[in-house]
Amino acid sequence: MDVIKELTQDQLKKDVPVIEIGSTVKVHVRIKEGEKERIQVFEGTVIAKNNSGIAETFTVRRVSYGVGVERVFPVHSPSVAKVELVRKGQVRRAKLYYLRDRVGKAAKVKEKI
Repeated sequence: MDVIKELTQDQLKKDVPVIEIGSTVKVHVRIKEGEKERIQVFEGTVIAKNNSGIAETFTVRRVSYGVGVERVFPVHSPSVAKVELVRKGQVRRAKLYYLRDRVGKAAKVKEKI
């Protein structure tokens, strides 16, 4: 049991950003294509956070060419280079799944001042 705890402590990132529900974030993801590696930026609204510890994930949603795209990112994954906070959102829910049914301005989240 101690070995498992030590492994997970070693794998946890030290500089974890504070990711809040409703915030707009830019997630820099390492993409490996053949032997080359590049960084791709995925910008969107955080609609959910799940689990804790090594298994912690967050879901980011954006609308790309009229199609809603959601990606789930593990917080402690080595493929996530960094997470930039663009703006904070003011919400009253823990999960923003209702944004899936909304289009245009109705899908906006108020900014926290």
